Amino acid sequence: MRVRASVLIVAVSVCIGSASDVRANDKSRELTAAAFTAAYNLDHHDATALLDKALQADPNDPDAHRAAAVIAWLRIGFLRGSITVDDYLGSVTKPNINMLPPPSDEAQRFHRHSARALQLAEAALLASPQDPEAHFRIGSIVGVQASYGATVEGKIIASFRSASRAYDEHEKVLELDPRRKDAGLVVGTYRYVVSALSLPMRLMAYVAGFGGDKAVGLRMIEQAAAYPGATQTDAKFALLLLYNREKNFDGAMRVVMDLQKQYPRNRQLWYEGGTTLLRATRYQQAEAMLDEGIRRRDADKRERMFGEDALWHYKRGVARARQGRDTAARDDFQIPLAREAREWVRGRAHAELGRLAVKTGNRELARREYRLAIELAVRGNDPLGQAEAESLLAQVR
Repeated sequence: MRVRASVLIVAVSVCIGSASDVRANDKSRELTAAAFTAAYNLDHHDATALLDKALQADPNDPDAHRAAAVIAWLRIGFLRGSITVDDYLGSVTKPNINMLPPPSDEAQRFHRHSARALQLAEAALLASPQDPEAHFRIGSIVGVQASYGATVEGKIIASFRSASRAYDEHEKVLELDPRRKDAGLVVGTYRYVVSALSLPMRLMAYVAGFGGDKAVGLRMIEQAAAYPGATQTDAKFALLLLYNREKNFDGAMRVVMDLQKQYPRNRQLWYEGGTTLLRATRYQQAEAMLDEGIRRRDADKRERMFGEDALWHYKRGVARARQGRDTAARDDFQIPLAREAREWVRGRAHAELGRLAVKTGNRELARREYRLAIELAVRGNDPLGQAEAESLLAQVR
């Protein structure tokens, strides 16, 4: 399985960074930390309100400005339905042209606050060029700008410059203070991802200044996840993705269950647990985890991610189908076809319905389902789903 090219940019993830700038007052730091806790619990509106208060307390706190940009970016991903591990596994190497455009208010909020954060951080670095925290802060900000450019605007190649600077700045942090294991999140993730890129992309990354070493990279991220700093949660989310990619499903489940305890209002963590168990072929456990998540979703009156219902039911349908519970699975697979859904989810639901049709001996229906699956996979930029549907279609011709 190849890594998406955009993951090279997304590797910086949120990278909050510590808030130790002397100009940031205690109130601003406290509110910024509370905002991130709210955001990780999917309380985006509360997080935004807390950051507005933080900036009222200290308009020149670069960490509060960076946090405002990060949470705007997270909210855009939520509204577009693109915040799951599924979005960063596979071989997609170009932006999804069918993705919903970002809400203009959130996009403006991102650009306004990221620009101000960088302006303040550049001034601090100029005043203290050997300060590890100043380098850390710069790397965190330009890293978020790179991630936004790649995931929201689809400017993957154009984002390499910012990504390269993020990598360099956090390498500088480790050079100045090797104890700063939190800086290993960015450096380690880039090292891991570069090692897994195709040769042309890997050469491009080397030219841009990135190093590559999977084992070293993964170890650095694990150390960042154990480091009691402000990036600890981000490192855990990175491990959730990479452990899934490495098929270390026990490790991934330990991470997701830890995150569930930390952020019990984040229902999507039960989705991630369920999909991890699916990849591990633990279908009964996966269904139970997804059942719990769906119960939490139904009891949660907050807004839902775009296509969220479709995702939950498609995944539970797969768990049920693999256990031979065909009627219950078919009911789940109908949900992505009846409600809002991303096209790759609809495509894979059609492929699963094709499988069920084959089991009943209705080969003509199976062919129709597989052809629909292929069409939607192409439109939804899902080459893995397309390849699977084409293989299944070939078997019933």
